[in-house]
Amino acid sequence: MSSQAKPSIVLVHGIWADGSCFSKLIPPLRAEGYEVITSQHGLDSHQGDYDCVIRTLGRVSGPVILVGHSYGGSLITAAGTDDRVAALVYIAALAPDEEETSQGQLDKFPVTDVFQHIEVADGRVWLLPSGVEPFAGDLPDADKQVVYATATAPAADLFNQKVAGVAWRSKPSVFVLARQDRTVNPELQRFAAQRMGATTIEVESSHVAMLSHPDVVLEAIRTAAKTVPGF
Repeated sequence: MSSQAKPSIVLVHGIWADGSCFSKLIPPLRAEGYEVITSQHGLDSHQGDYDCVIRTLGRVSGPVILVGHSYGGSLITAAGTDDRVAALVYIAALAPDEEETSQGQLDKFPVTDVFQHIEVADGRVWLLPSGVEPFAGDLPDADKQVVYATATAPAADLFNQKVAGVAWRSKPSVFVLARQDRTVNPELQRFAAQRMGATTIEVESSHVAMLSHPDVVLEAIRTAAKTVPGF
């Protein structure tokens, strides 16, 4: 058995976000004895974001639970094949198979509301102020303002890029399915969770379940931790 008390946790954000989107998870996880760090990737390219996640794995002790929100699910799907990763947690996330891109997976389901509230400019996809409601509609107004202020814009072609690797084929997975999501179609989430054979936790949440229902996401992470041998 490892001398480490608990596995480490690496948190991987999606588009229109940065590591601060996990602010309600980090303090309680650290209080429970988990080593926690976020991957602060720039959303410039899928490969570059993947490389950042891999570098971040090197900043904590193994084994690691990778937690991905939204597009972060695409990143942990690829980076999770790293030997240091023991389990995966998907939060309202994409989880493309080997032949799929993030956009390809989105295209298999009806377009959600948030994509009516974006602007493509300077090679990036910007969330408009009106997009905060379909993105994070169940948050208090003050929290919505923070979401908008920290909404990192992705490269316009990011979702059409692909990095090899499908970790959910070999690693235990837990999926937090946001039933009220207006960004990643809940039926896409349900399909992805079933395809990977994930332990699925459904919650009446917007896309940002880690902010609106942090206790549910914390329980998902604890569930994943129980699958790690020696812990």
